[in-house]
Amino acid sequence: MTTAVSAATAATPVSSGSTTKSALAEATASQDRFLKLLVAQLNNQDPMNPMDNAQMTSQMAQINTVTGIQQLNETMKSMGGQFASMQALQSTSLIGHDVLLEGNTLSVDAGKAKGAIELSSRADTVKVDILSPTGQLLDTLNLGAMGTGRHDFEWDASGYTGVGSPHYNVTATQGGKNVETTPFAKDTIASVGTSGSTLSVQLKGREAIAYEAIQVIY
Repeated sequence: MTTAVSAATAATPVSSGSTTKSALAEATASQDRFLKLLVAQLNNQDPMNPMDNAQMTSQMAQINTVTGIQQLNETMKSMGGQFASMQALQSTSLIGHDVLLEGNTLSVDAGKAKGAIELSSRADTVKVDILSPTGQLLDTLNLGAMGTGRHDFEWDASGYTGVGSPHYNVTATQGGKNVETTPFAKDTIASVGTSGSTLSVQLKGREAIAYEAIQVIY
């Protein structure tokens, strides 16, 4: 189950104290049961063959170890839940920011589509072909010469009336040889949420993605 968090819900406190109290109560009850059984065993033992001190100490150590592990597990679960909630609340500050994620699918917003290209080395010519979802050529951007690294670009999508998101292909060359490129799509964070312990980000122009998929935050 995914829980979305927006700026309007950021002030809602999250409590996991009831879970920890329940775990502690269960651990205490287990200790009480063990002590009652131990007392009963001592009361009914053979006086001529009493329980060995080492055996009694071993049993007490075992119950303490089990109880300690139970308490530690519940504490870690509680801390994990609190950390996920805090992470989601803190991430509301990202709402409205642009982000880059790897891929060549463009999101059209207010008549514009933005992306970025990363070049492995310098290129004397860089060309971006904008394509419809069915592969039809819509436009070509001649970006000229570019250096090594990441470069943003913008396409005027005001005339695009197609259904679905367009995508793009990049051709970069240096001295007639192809230059390796990595495409990025730019989108805007609409909301953030959690699914278990995983933080997810809902973007305006596409489905929700894992926070780890974001490459750059503007």
